[in-house]
Amino acid sequence: MDDRLAAAWARLPEYLSQHIALSATALALGLIISLPLAVMAHRNRLVRWPVMTLASLIQTIPSLALLALFYPILLALSAAAEPLGVTFSALGFLPSLLALTLYSILPILRNTMVGLASVDADVREAALGVGMTDRQILTRIELPLAAPVIMAGIRTAAVWVIGTATLSTPVGQTSLGNYIFTGLQTENWVFVLFGCVSAASLALTVDQLLGLIEGGVARREQRRIIAGASGLALIALAAFSPSFFPTRATSYSIGAKGFTEQYVLAYLIRDALENNELVGRRRAGLGSSVVFRALAANEIDAYVDYSGTIWSIQMRRNDQPGREAVLQQMTDWLREQHGVLVLGPLGFENAYALAMRRDRAQSLGIRTISDLARAAPRLTIGGDLEFFGRPEWNALDGAYGLSFGGRREYQSTFMYRSVTDGAVDVISAFSSDGRIAANDLVLLEDDRQAIPPYDAVLLISPARAHDEAFVRALRPLVRAIPVEAMREASLMVDRDDDKRSVREAAAFLAHEIGLE
Repeated sequence: MDDRLAAAWARLPEYLSQHIALSATALALGLIISLPLAVMAHRNRLVRWPVMTLASLIQTIPSLALLALFYPILLALSAAAEPLGVTFSALGFLPSLLALTLYSILPILRNTMVGLASVDADVREAALGVGMTDRQILTRIELPLAAPVIMAGIRTAAVWVIGTATLSTPVGQTSLGNYIFTGLQTENWVFVLFGCVSAASLALTVDQLLGLIEGGVARREQRRIIAGASGLALIALAAFSPSFFPTRATSYSIGAKGFTEQYVLAYLIRDALENNELVGRRRAGLGSSVVFRALAANEIDAYVDYSGTIWSIQMRRNDQPGREAVLQQMTDWLREQHGVLVLGPLGFENAYALAMRRDRAQSLGIRTISDLARAAPRLTIGGDLEFFGRPEWNALDGAYGLSFGGRREYQSTFMYRSVTDGAVDVISAFSSDGRIAANDLVLLEDDRQAIPPYDAVLLISPARAHDEAFVRALRPLVRAIPVEAMREASLMVDRDDDKRSVREAAAFLAHEIGLE
């Protein structure tokens, strides 16, 4: 069996069980909310319009945006509730559950209202005539007659929820989406396909089982209802597999952003912990805006960030006092403002930079960003999904007056392909990325020093800052990783001709720095 396929199968129990648990809980909450609202809206026109409008409005919000929005809201609520002795995790399951619950409401709500409205008025009049109360009419007449239509709405909601649950990875919830996000970043198309097929298979299976129940309800056939319910019960049991529950041993949570270098470093940190008989659990693919807040709130225990990101995004600084001054001021600010420990720089820099194909840069006579600025109106720039919204871009634009003829945004894997294929002329590259040399790209000199230094630094959460065993296990990583080793490790994952897994790249890096 192909190594990548074997790795995908090995992760299936954990990813599938958590995906099922999340989807089933969200769908159940959606039912609990939607059915009473539908009954109220059916009987009261004043309720109908605002309820349907709100449910429809929620459906127009992009799925990933809704998932991300719940994290800062829950983080604020968690901080407010802490003095009352109430604590909960704002990362992972809860924001994902709330967002998916909201997404499940509209199809159930709408179909329930349609089903209730389709009940013949003469049937209701007859029920009133024999002395039934409104509650008896609802439970014994209207809901049973509307049940097939309601089940159709539940089927639609189930498929939506299972599909959308794959987007919960960036907010820290393990799901089948882990295959897709990891695979897209590392160009592991086996993972991408495996994740898509797994999610689609789960959605289709649940849809067919709910269809059995729907058919049984419509035809009054208990056999169909029992068969569908039994199948759903078996699927639900998968959510209670041992992989869903955390290990009893103390487990340290390692965060990682959604690009190759971060995946490799997360494995390296885990290996460093295991060398000291500690248990590390990766939470990879977190959004950049999520991961720092998660660390400060003790939702994760450690991750690697970059001095320039903390300096410009978190500290909102745009001055340039120099590398050592940035590191020292950043260290002091993180400790004083958030209780975060900067264990130290890892030894390499991963700075934002502008890169071009070597032959293209030479033909245009471009060596520096000042040279680029003069040719920019005739060129197209490509950036990663967050670059043009970051302070670094504003600093570059302010320092050089960059005015490109076109601008495009890409997931980082496709961004590098876009410049090698000639779709764009220049991209926002990362200085420690092995794909720069592999694709024969050249980094343009930042001759006006608009971009701050970007030393990779290992950050420890406030709760773990005084955990001596944890800190001691990670100290060997400080100032131990040369940029050449980091480039080669990331390139192992991104290389087309001899692609390796993230785990193998981390093992290579561990060997290079003597961590084995």
